[in-house]
Amino acid sequence: MRVLLIDDHALVRKGIEGLLRSRGVEVIASVNSGEEGVRRALELTPDIVLLDVKMPGMNGIETLRSLRMHGIGAPVLMLTMSSEDSDLSGALRAGAQGYLLKDMEPEELVPALEAALRGENVIAKELLGTLARIVSRNAAPSAEAPQPSASFVDLTRREMEILEHVAKGLSNKVIAKALNITDGTVKLHVKAILRKLGVDSRVKAAVIAVEHGLGKRKGQP
Repeated sequence: MRVLLIDDHALVRKGIEGLLRSRGVEVIASVNSGEEGVRRALELTPDIVLLDVKMPGMNGIETLRSLRMHGIGAPVLMLTMSSEDSDLSGALRAGAQGYLLKDMEPEELVPALEAALRGENVIAKELLGTLARIVSRNAAPSAEAPQPSASFVDLTRREMEILEHVAKGLSNKVIAKALNITDGTVKLHVKAILRKLGVDSRVKAAVIAVEHGLGKRKGQP
């Protein structure tokens, strides 16, 4: 996995570089501006891009748009301190594969990169409620586009259990360990859940689950 890191804070870049390299990930370039990030992406064709949101000059969302405009199709994960609705929605609209927060657990970063490379959308679990609000706010019922069925009536007890874990932002590996089943079994259940809910990604399934109260910790409103 070849990663391009774009972040204007030198200390943050050094920390992320060290974390990734200690886990066998190749950081092909680490730059401090969006303009330089676009240039290096064109030169080096990274497998994946880690991109900050709040940067002087060309900010992260503008950088993402420029990457796409220049034909860079590699997955882009936003890695930021910003949990603002506008930043999350702007990044996803611009084509980000995921949106992570810098206070995430260090051991969660590489699995998030790997998931993005598999084509999965990766959203910080703390932001699933925000994403649900954004989706609800932007949703417009259409006769031509049937809305996902969120009644859960077709889900088995095990599928409901797994969906609740998905709503917490947990990976298949973590879910498998928690339920004492194999990763492959979790993957099959997730596929069935997506089919039954009429959605095409686990993020959308998680949004539906959050809207219906699944995935909340005890005592959480």
